[in-house]
Amino acid sequence: MKNYKSRFHAVTFNKPIIKIFFRKSIAFIFFFCLLRFNSHSQILPEAALEKSVDSLIATQLKPNEPGISVLIAEKNNILYKKAFGSANVELNVAMQPGMIFRIGSITKQFTAIGILQLVEQGKISLQDSIQKYIKDFPSKGYTITIENLLTHTSGIPDYSNGDTTHNPYIERHDFTPPQIIKYFDYLPLEFKPGTKYNYSNSGYVLLAYIIEKVTGEDYHQYMMKNVISLAGLQHTLFADEHTIIPNRVEGYTRDRGFFENCEYQTASMAFGCGDLMSTTEDLYKWNNALLDYKLVSKETLSKAFTSYKLSDGSYTNYGYGWFVDSFGVKRIHHEGQVSGFTAFEEYYPDKDVYVSILTNQLSGEDTTDFSDKRFRLFNNIFQLALGNKLETEAIISEAILDEYIGTYQAVIKKSETLKIYKEQGKLYMDLSNKTGRHMVLQPLSQNLFLLPDVMRIRSTAEFIRENGKVAKAIFTQEKPYEWIKIK
Repeated sequence: MKNYKSRFHAVTFNKPIIKIFFRKSIAFIFFFCLLRFNSHSQILPEAALEKSVDSLIATQLKPNEPGISVLIAEKNNILYKKAFGSANVELNVAMQPGMIFRIGSITKQFTAIGILQLVEQGKISLQDSIQKYIKDFPSKGYTITIENLLTHTSGIPDYSNGDTTHNPYIERHDFTPPQIIKYFDYLPLEFKPGTKYNYSNSGYVLLAYIIEKVTGEDYHQYMMKNVISLAGLQHTLFADEHTIIPNRVEGYTRDRGFFENCEYQTASMAFGCGDLMSTTEDLYKWNNALLDYKLVSKETLSKAFTSYKLSDGSYTNYGYGWFVDSFGVKRIHHEGQVSGFTAFEEYYPDKDVYVSILTNQLSGEDTTDFSDKRFRLFNNIFQLALGNKLETEAIISEAILDEYIGTYQAVIKKSETLKIYKEQGKLYMDLSNKTGRHMVLQPLSQNLFLLPDVMRIRSTAEFIRENGKVAKAIFTQEKPYEWIKIK
């Protein structure tokens, strides 16, 4: 079993068929959504922004380590575009801003646009069932629509969570789309379509295959001609292990406390859901092409950027290929993780600010705090891009920290507990439902802590004493939730 810490989306992987590491979005109790910042009226002046981001990155990145490429833009003006670290550690090749990375699940928004174009052309409908295009896909007793696939509400299990015990080298083989689909088409649905949200790579494999069925063309060729080229992207292409791609960076992992070459995995297993490569500037151009309605109409794009409404009236925070949420200002975004690479792209429409971050390292299993620090680095870059001040960490004695250690029970849902524990002088938290683990508590004062790993809405923990002893913790995420210390 492979457990990954809660960042943008809390997640637990169970021996994936392929280690695609696409960060899932599972709403865990009371901890749902990305760190909200105290918004200022505008972002930093360009020179100040450059100095702040440079200084921030310099504290964590060494020239001979896997690197990072960052672009920050506001109102059609690129304010910051730089790269740091190494594109190839063994050959000592310095990272450059125009280099090409795998972008993992950011691919999904491209596939979504390909589908939405066909909807606008009248060739498919969002309410069409899968079986209209993939005749032999079992219905499982329900109508599973194109819209269900786009919004991760189909109930179809994620094939990347499959069991590899029968073939531990499966990710080294090349697969056709029908062969990938056979890995999950027989599995029972996890829920009735439209009633719940559960991030599933399987849905986007099906969408890519439906594009082939409807157009009669190879998915990759169709997308290059009708989506990628139409957007004016010159450095965005589908991953291929055999083709020479100039400026392609090497991917690395740091799962055992030191950097290693990433494990080989066939790009064919990420068909339609994670097989694109790009640059920070091309991703920015992609966002601009969308906003200029070069690919789909304003009405269609608005639907893609709108959180899907479930049958019970609740919202999922996911549209058609994009996460959609708010932390003071609206945010439209996606993250991608694939062997050796981590990618982020975020657009804040109210401020007209865009940020893309690409890295050639993935460290989800690192037992040190390296991975924590890297994700906080990414988070801090977003803060600076929005003109927000970085919060400073308070110094607290270990004796006081020890008082907070223990198990706490939720007042609202008593079956839920959380564990507070200490490692190397810092407090960490695990949730009993396993959707968030080893989440660091960063002290802001003697009794108030920030949870920087919960990145969608600003989340804090305040410890309350009664009669001189710690009796409860108030976790605040837009509104407070009370947890009683039971031991």
